[in-house]
Amino acid sequence: MSKNSENTQFQNATASTLKAISGNMIEEREIKFSGSTSYLSSKEVRLPIISKELDGSELYKLRGEADKIALKIKYHDPVLHSKHIPSSDLSSQIFQLAEESRIEAVGSKNLVGIKKNLQNLVVEKFKETILPVPGGEDKEALVNALHLVIREKITGSNSPSNTSVSLEKWRPWINNKIGNLLNQLAENTTNQEVFAKYTKELLSALHADIGERDPNDDGENEDTEDNNPDENEENDSSAESESDNDEDAGLDSSSDAQENDQEIQGETQDADADNEDEESEGEIVPNPLSGDNISKNNINYNYQVFSTKYDEIVNATELCEEDELNRLRGTLDKQLENLQGAIARLANKLQRKLQAKQNRSWNFDLEEGMLDASKLARVITQPLFPLSYKQEKDMKFRDTIVTLLIDNSGSMRGRPITIAAICADIMARTLERCGVKVEILGFTTKAWKGGQSREQWINEGKPTYPGRLNDLRHIIYKPADSPWRRAKNSLGLMLREGILKENIDGEALIWAHERLLGRLEDRKILMVISDGAPVDDTTLSSNSGNYLELHLKQVISFIENRSPVELVAIGIGHDVTRYYDKAVTLTDAEQLGGAVTEQLADLFNEE
Repeated sequence: MSKNSENTQFQNATASTLKAISGNMIEEREIKFSGSTSYLSSKEVRLPIISKELDGSELYKLRGEADKIALKIKYHDPVLHSKHIPSSDLSSQIFQLAEESRIEAVGSKNLVGIKKNLQNLVVEKFKETILPVPGGEDKEALVNALHLVIREKITGSNSPSNTSVSLEKWRPWINNKIGNLLNQLAENTTNQEVFAKYTKELLSALHADIGERDPNDDGENEDTEDNNPDENEENDSSAESESDNDEDAGLDSSSDAQENDQEIQGETQDADADNEDEESEGEIVPNPLSGDNISKNNINYNYQVFSTKYDEIVNATELCEEDELNRLRGTLDKQLENLQGAIARLANKLQRKLQAKQNRSWNFDLEEGMLDASKLARVITQPLFPLSYKQEKDMKFRDTIVTLLIDNSGSMRGRPITIAAICADIMARTLERCGVKVEILGFTTKAWKGGQSREQWINEGKPTYPGRLNDLRHIIYKPADSPWRRAKNSLGLMLREGILKENIDGEALIWAHERLLGRLEDRKILMVISDGAPVDDTTLSSNSGNYLELHLKQVISFIENRSPVELVAIGIGHDVTRYYDKAVTLTDAEQLGGAVTEQLADLFNEE
């Protein structure tokens, strides 16, 4: 029998076992074998692929990952999990690991084979992970020690032998802090909700040692704070209003009205605004996905970042001198001249669709309301008839914000990025006329093939599986509360030589998504314009080859299935329909204007 045939048989057997263990709850999920890590979503199960040699360690890993997923499908309620999981980083990791231990305890109670496979997974994990003794500042050591102690208590399984020396020093400290709660966890493994409540009590007892707030202080699952330190720096800036007249021919009076809107906390404002303008702050908006933030390890515990201290979120005006921005804007305007007719027709089409939904309508012949001037003739012709009044009907059109998130990678250089900039410019003007706020964002990296993060990694001895190794650069071209005319020059930055480098899409989506969640608008739309899969050579060469792609798919799945934000995508010369449910793929960048318009029109038609 050939090696390929043996692999196929083993994969088929693994898939059949997974289905048998999980029961009927997996029927609608597709089982795939690819990459080096497992992945579970509402649509698919992905297991690690095995090499042609059928290596023994790979087989044990595959069996363990398959059993772990099967038990999670059968014994884990994701809605209940989302209700209780804390929002802070380390607490969410501990909560997630405790839940994994609970699932293992329930699922492997009477199945020795599954128990052995899951034990092999833990042993493999701690071959690469050294468990330090207590006393240092390494919070990850505390997380791992808690995981092993909780797992020992509720599953009865032994911890890996190479952790025994460290655990002997951790156990007295842990038992002194949470000994009784460990007993409560062990007694309630079959009841996920009760188990979750005791886990939160455990975290509450440890919150000072973890260095995070008590997860029970603010009630269950309330999170009004921004967990991204880079965004917190942005939040220091406030919205600014301006009273000068709008002289741009393409805009009507609704543009000026937008300048007086209050700032929504968490929204970075135009960096060029005059310091003499008035500042106003809006209310803090609770995050509707609190406790389930996609930047946390509870959603993707396999993705990690080596260092975030070199990342930046920056306004476009900070990356370029004003004179050069004016020159680049002039270049963009020349490009606009050639496409003005075609794109203007598309923009007008979108504007008619939106304004049709905003048309005022009235109820007539009422006894109160506004006087109906069209019926005043009755006063003379029919004096015995009462006066007629009218009232305006409530509009069904919801207050809306659209974020355009544009891939600023090197492969977009040339015609694609020019068309993307033109498209963003036209959409901003068109939607602004219709009272729809628009935010334009871009994402790239600060360097090619790794920056300061990579240098730090090298200096620290190149630890294995470091995670993302490049420095992010997230660019704000136009804040949502800033009118088009104040941000139009910033769009020219996309044409600047050297600004386009590599693309890490998953974290960019998280960033744009979290900005939208902080908005007050009723309807939130996130449109991604990209020309390919995420690529960063340094990260991919130091991790698995699909490391960034897998993370992107997990983020997309979360937003599409569990977020109020509506996600659509435009792929330029690259099939993005395999990532996004709502997506179109263009073979020619020239089609971009029409595609964006049609996608937005379709979304508003769904209203």
